[in-house]
Amino acid sequence: MSRFADHKAPLLAGTVASITGTAASAGLVLTALTALGATSAQTASAIFVLIAMYGLLSIALSTRYKMPISIVWSTPGAALLISSGKLHLPFSSAVGAFIITGALLLLTGLWPALGRLVSSIPKPIASAMLAGVIFNFCIAPFQSAADYPWIVLPAILVWLVLYRYATIWATPAAMVIIFTLTAINRGITIGASNLLPHIEFVAPTFEWRAIISVAIPLYLVTMASQNIPGVAIMKSFGYEVPFKQVMTATGLSAIFAGFFGGFSMNLAAITAALNANDHAHKDPKRRWLSSVYGGYVYLIIAMLAVPTVAFVLQAPKELVLAAAGLALLGTIISALSAAVEVVELRLPAMVAFLVAASGVAAFGIGSAFWALIAGLIVWGWLNFRAKQK
Repeated sequence: MSRFADHKAPLLAGTVASITGTAASAGLVLTALTALGATSAQTASAIFVLIAMYGLLSIALSTRYKMPISIVWSTPGAALLISSGKLHLPFSSAVGAFIITGALLLLTGLWPALGRLVSSIPKPIASAMLAGVIFNFCIAPFQSAADYPWIVLPAILVWLVLYRYATIWATPAAMVIIFTLTAINRGITIGASNLLPHIEFVAPTFEWRAIISVAIPLYLVTMASQNIPGVAIMKSFGYEVPFKQVMTATGLSAIFAGFFGGFSMNLAAITAALNANDHAHKDPKRRWLSSVYGGYVYLIIAMLAVPTVAFVLQAPKELVLAAAGLALLGTIISALSAAVEVVELRLPAMVAFLVAASGVAAFGIGSAFWALIAGLIVWGWLNFRAKQK
């Protein structure tokens, strides 16, 4: 095998994984940050810091442990943050919550018992909570199709066709269509000035409502929908992820990124398979190169943070949500499937789903937290009754 051929497969795999992972959820992340009250400058700063950190971590961890370790943001976590925008917290409080989430990730690496505790939450209940949180976003494409049929319907059609024949490209292609047609329809232009990335420090404030409504649910969703599945997916390809080291690195990085509006650092789940399967390289010992190349692609994408944010802020909110909804269809399918896979847990899971989907907020605490609590209470009650019988 020539030197070029040895690097061609991992280069292609890493490029596809990084571009796909970013394109499929960038609109969702932008919507999340703006929903939390971030200014356009703060949003661009957060996007730049996040993607740059993903690139640096993917390169460093993959090179150090010689396995395809990909670090990304949490798409379900971003959906959770959009719903948290209803609490009308100042962005500084959201930043404080991001830092707390990073500290919890760090603590998980330093104290493995915490990771085991999170893992003990039944998967159907956690999945149902996630499905409920993103439910309203997943119906957004069909709601907006009535007002913007010539923009949304072609995207849905392309998504359906590619989902059948080339699943990995379905969401990115649909989002390109929505944003391209939106730019034409709305006459959106981006000036050539001030397009270079920058970082903006945000002084955090720590508010108990933000910690309970944002930090803890974001941590749980990140662990349940990204880190734990990410470890399992890597294991299915024969890689034993150094959990302690990865959690420590991502936790410290998330704390740092939090001061600039960054909200999540975690293992890739779905895109992890792109860098770990035999398409990345026939030799499993050489697949780590795919995540390294993917890391360099992340660094290139980070340089485009400012024009990306400028475009999204000019687009109608309904169309941004429609793009985000298409990006989350695969997630809600997986979440709902997991929610009903255990017969004995279907009732607790459905209670968690309905509470989360309701958007209820009590005592200033968002629905994701109450959904988890409601599901666990019902689960505990049914177990108690079963033991009595």
